[in-house]
Amino acid sequence: MNDTNEAVFVRSEGVLAAPGARTAAAYFAANAAGLRERALRLGHLAWTAPVYEVLGQSDRVLANRLAYLALRGMSEDRISELAVEYWENVLCARVLGDGINLLKRARAERKRVVLLADSIEPVVQLLVEHLACVDDYVCNRLEFRDGLATGKLIDPVIGGHDGGRFVTTYAHEHAIDLSSSVAYGAHGPDVLMLAAVGRPCAVNPDYTLRRAAREAGWPVMDYHV
Repeated sequence: MNDTNEAVFVRSEGVLAAPGARTAAAYFAANAAGLRERALRLGHLAWTAPVYEVLGQSDRVLANRLAYLALRGMSEDRISELAVEYWENVLCARVLGDGINLLKRARAERKRVVLLADSIEPVVQLLVEHLACVDDYVCNRLEFRDGLATGKLIDPVIGGHDGGRFVTTYAHEHAIDLSSSVAYGAHGPDVLMLAAVGRPCAVNPDYTLRRAAREAGWPVMDYHV
């Protein structure tokens, strides 16, 4: 881990990888054990799709809770297996080169790299291993009972406006100077995370974040996703 008082806080979805939590949940649902189970899980995602789209730019906590409800009743072993398949078949090819370059630049500047991800831990662990330059990360974790997913995410749920609180708490615990630290966000709820650092940047921002960045005078970076 870098021994530094400066950090780079990076939202995974939109900055480092194109697919988000809903894409992962859909892959897991589509690869459930039987046809009936697949239909039920995909049906749930289809039913919640309009709500997810509306919430995605304002309250990604609730949006993520809705997405992962589709995994209720799936075994922990099966989710681990599907995480590897999802990484190999979908996510690996959609990791964004420009996002990796941002992390490489942070490394060259000897900043601590901290990743925030909406995805669940088995998927994020594979991404972190692939990147090989992340010092710390926080992500969503599924609740399990008797080896089966309840469909609930364990608090705190990542993806909402609590990103700003996480950044300030992390900085306090690790003696990070936020005034000289960097944050890259892509979604409306990332506003408070960006506002917490001295060098914020909106990357491939949705409409809500783009408007906020324009009003705040923050730089905006767009690259191919």
